[in-house]
Amino acid sequence: MLLRMSRMDRRRFLVASAAAAATLKSFAQTPAAAPQTAKLTLHPDKPGHAIPANFLGLSYETQQLSEPSFFSPANTGLIAQLRALSPHGVLRIGGNTSDVGWWKPTPESTKPPLPANVVLQTPAGEKSPEELAYAVTPEAVRNLRGFLDATGWTCIYGINLGTNTPELAADQAVFVAKTLGAKLEYFQLGNEPDGFRRFRDKTKWNADTYLDEWLPMANAIRARVPEARFALPDVAGNIGWLASIADRLATLTDSPRIAALTHHYYFTGPPSNPKATIANLLQPDSKVLHNGQLAQAAAAKLHTGYRMTEGNTCYRGGKPGFSDVFAASLWAADYLLTLATLGYSGVNLHGGEGKMVANSLGGKLPGDELVHDDPASHPHPYYTPIAHIGSSYVAEPVSFGMRFAQQFAGATLIDLDFDPGDVNATAYAAKLPSGQILVAVINKDATQDLDLTLPSYRIAYRLTAESLTSTTVKFGAVAASHGTTIPVASAAILHRTT
Repeated sequence: MLLRMSRMDRRRFLVASAAAAATLKSFAQTPAAAPQTAKLTLHPDKPGHAIPANFLGLSYETQQLSEPSFFSPANTGLIAQLRALSPHGVLRIGGNTSDVGWWKPTPESTKPPLPANVVLQTPAGEKSPEELAYAVTPEAVRNLRGFLDATGWTCIYGINLGTNTPELAADQAVFVAKTLGAKLEYFQLGNEPDGFRRFRDKTKWNADTYLDEWLPMANAIRARVPEARFALPDVAGNIGWLASIADRLATLTDSPRIAALTHHYYFTGPPSNPKATIANLLQPDSKVLHNGQLAQAAAAKLHTGYRMTEGNTCYRGGKPGFSDVFAASLWAADYLLTLATLGYSGVNLHGGEGKMVANSLGGKLPGDELVHDDPASHPHPYYTPIAHIGSSYVAEPVSFGMRFAQQFAGATLIDLDFDPGDVNATAYAAKLPSGQILVAVINKDATQDLDLTLPSYRIAYRLTAESLTSTTVKFGAVAASHGTTIPVASAAILHRTT
């Protein structure tokens, strides 16, 4: 039986721009060439990385907590969508808005003044951090605990570093740690500090000055929450910071407990970037391997893990006709499994409410400028895995790629040889604790089917859509399968039959 399809308003099928219309015509009308035969050989005797059961995750802006009913046990629609993604996922609370929020422990509490080290710099056309400031209350954190209990997920909790003090951060951390308990994975202090464009003097800001501020805040928290664990630096793109920070932390005799080194990754951006095309999205990105190698080397110095805590197809809210279509499903499936092979402890794809992501960008979503019909008929932000449309929470295309990769959670990767010829395809294999071997083949080619030579295996799950630009996606188990053909622009998971 197929799992639930993504449901869109009829207007979602209108093309978002003239460029998207041309792409749609190209992908929909190009006939498939003769199938190519791929050679695939498994090596079960050569195990790779173990994929954690909680590998899959979502990332939301901290400002979502300013609406206590959002992450709440009463929000059954969102709870159902998270449970459909994974029974044991990780919810990351962070984003740009984490550095303008303030802790309001009582109804009488007032917004604290800005610390002396803050140098506010507001880009033209954006709201200032002071205009975007909001409060986080105990009610929101208590509701978050109930939400996590209902989903079976845990949480990475972001605390303001940009406009906060160690003392105030510790006050919040005490309440969060006590309330979330075992549901708290670890704290993150600040978001994308390598680009603190709104809060610090760029001419004096680097990995060392960041750590000079991070350490007092982390130490203030662990003085009151001795069991506290932390992840850092959560950089936007300067992965070199991980090595610098790991080197310095490794010299400390009394360092805070580091649970993971973290960074972000967006394939491209902003939405106006000419690189933001489906053809480019479905090609390999050498930066992914480069980031993974640097993260692994830095984490090894601290004997800890590494996680991609925020990312998606296109930064600054995603691009219509690019981030919200089936091509993004294939990208997500491939990207998550690629990071698994690189040893990441998990991946958090960014999303949430359009208002919150817009606030994280200074007040607007650039993708709205590319929409030629009603922007309200599209998911906001455009890349979100789960959209809030009307009163419903809707599984977007990206989330179906995540469900595909989730089938590998808890498995141990095994080596394989894969030669798809000139077809744009990737393959992954892993062994579940039950002994069952899974093989995933993702055919990202727009014109060529792929025949797979793999005796004693059958297709058990398929990820499909009518075209790469479709907003309706199907993923689910196949009742009966004869043959191992992976059609153009689709993906499949195969199981052994004997």
